[in-house]
Amino acid sequence: MHWTKSIAGSIASYAISLSLGAMAFAAAGQTTAQPSKDPARGIIRQESKTAESTPKPAVDEWWKHAVIYEIYPRSFQDSDGDGIGDIKGITSRLDYLEDLGINAIWITPMYPSPGVDYGYDISDYTAIDPVYGTMEDFDRLVAEAQKHNIRVIMDYVINHTSDQHAWFKESASSKTNPKRDWYIWRDGKGPGLPPNNWQSWFGHSAWTLDPKTNQYYYHYFYTQQPDLNWRNPEVHKAMDGVLEFWMNHGVAGFRIDAVSRLFEDPGLHDDPYLPGYNVYGDRNIEHKYTDNLPEVHDVLKEVRRVVDHYPGDPVLVTEADEPNIEELTKMYGSGDEVQLPMDFQIADVNELSATRFRNLFNQVEKNSAHGQPEYFFSNHDQPRQWDRYGDGKHNEQIAKLMAALLLATRGTPQMYYGEELGMRTTDPARIEDVHDPIGKIGWPKEKGRDGERTPMQWYGSAEAGFTTSAKPWLPVPPSATQYNVEAERKDPDSIFNWYKRLLALRKSEPALRDGSYESVNDTDPNVFAFLRRSGDSTVLVALNFTAKAQTVQLAIPGKDGKVETLLKTPGAADPESLGQIPLGPFGVYIGKLQ
Repeated sequence: MHWTKSIAGSIASYAISLSLGAMAFAAAGQTTAQPSKDPARGIIRQESKTAESTPKPAVDEWWKHAVIYEIYPRSFQDSDGDGIGDIKGITSRLDYLEDLGINAIWITPMYPSPGVDYGYDISDYTAIDPVYGTMEDFDRLVAEAQKHNIRVIMDYVINHTSDQHAWFKESASSKTNPKRDWYIWRDGKGPGLPPNNWQSWFGHSAWTLDPKTNQYYYHYFYTQQPDLNWRNPEVHKAMDGVLEFWMNHGVAGFRIDAVSRLFEDPGLHDDPYLPGYNVYGDRNIEHKYTDNLPEVHDVLKEVRRVVDHYPGDPVLVTEADEPNIEELTKMYGSGDEVQLPMDFQIADVNELSATRFRNLFNQVEKNSAHGQPEYFFSNHDQPRQWDRYGDGKHNEQIAKLMAALLLATRGTPQMYYGEELGMRTTDPARIEDVHDPIGKIGWPKEKGRDGERTPMQWYGSAEAGFTTSAKPWLPVPPSATQYNVEAERKDPDSIFNWYKRLLALRKSEPALRDGSYESVNDTDPNVFAFLRRSGDSTVLVALNFTAKAQTVQLAIPGKDGKVETLLKTPGAADPESLGQIPLGPFGVYIGKLQ
């Protein structure tokens, strides 16, 4: 069934959403709120009678010790044989995710979309695209995930809509339409000249002329992704309603897309040019007047207020590709903005450097907001870590090293589907095979993001168990014959089983689950070592970032030098004491101090 833009569709789903919401939040004592209809917005608002008047009970901040698993739904599991992954496919794999040790799944957009940016161009915020299923399928996914102790996090695309969204169609219909100011329209500098030199992140001018009204509209991303005008209070109301809609369907929070791009300089000052040209042939530019304006934090506070009306301690994760840790820290606010800003500083080190990682982790640990770090190394927008960190010879050892770096440090780790298998980036060989518009615009220097979005590798058989179709939407990589769930489950030394052991250890050892972090061995250029402490328990993690064997010598005050091995690289010797910890090439050692 196609749940579309109508209020009727929202009302029809409301009974389901209330029952799921009650189930999701029962432990926190959720009081069922009453719906109110706002015809001007075309969505259902939730008016809680108790959210502000009744103090919420103390809750466990589950997101502090959760492991989040990103699912790109087109590529995870196809249930109906059309070559495209779907919601029923995700539901069918919940046993796998629970067994792996996952606590929450972030699903990239599944809303109705023309598919220009594969879901990040949304034409309806309060429905499910038929290619992925129905709202009933989504409600069942949430309910089944709860049975597996897995929470569902939705993608909140806050900066822009599709040009096919009803809001934009109204806005573009005339200069006097009530929704004209929901988007950013400006006159050009002159005939054929855009308002200024602002550039799209995806190449060329960020302004497109609409011949009907002879004005330009602004789009930070593709031409088909017009930016919402967040200086308009009506936009705030409508987008708050989107949050409420999905909270009422039992979601546990949101990953907020492109959050730093919400505001632009109202004076339309030209951005400064930088030396050189980008892959699209444009002059390089500093996005000084279109990125990271201070008003962004007011919106984050607003989003936090909306979700905080709901029990269950809902979480906000932001795509916060800030230029440094200081700017990233601002995303926490005073504990009233985002709990988990994604740390691109650490994600994008892109070299095996103990010194660089140590310095960045220490900076994050000392962030002035005392916020919880959120770490990741791969996602749907960047080549997989296998290729960015591998050396072509020790890739499996390096994959295990990066897994330990992600899962043993203090913070909330985020994994990308197939990371636990050693999936690699598999770019298209010809422009004819490219799906991602970035690749079509920038070929051959920019091949797009298809390579990191290939189907999940379940089996070594045809199409890797992802689909029964002979032609999945993206081809299954040749590496699937060796790196797949079925084969790696049988190999005790596989990347998959290494991840399972790490995830299990993270749950069983309080020091790794939620302990403090303390860097040691700070002058060693080869080995990054640190302690995790919780109560009387102290765990040492030592990571060799080189292809040569290393021996680490440590002396920890208050400890007698003895250490009990918890996990180590296969084949490595157990240390006799802290004074001599052997590490093989790209070796990992995790042990409990006595």
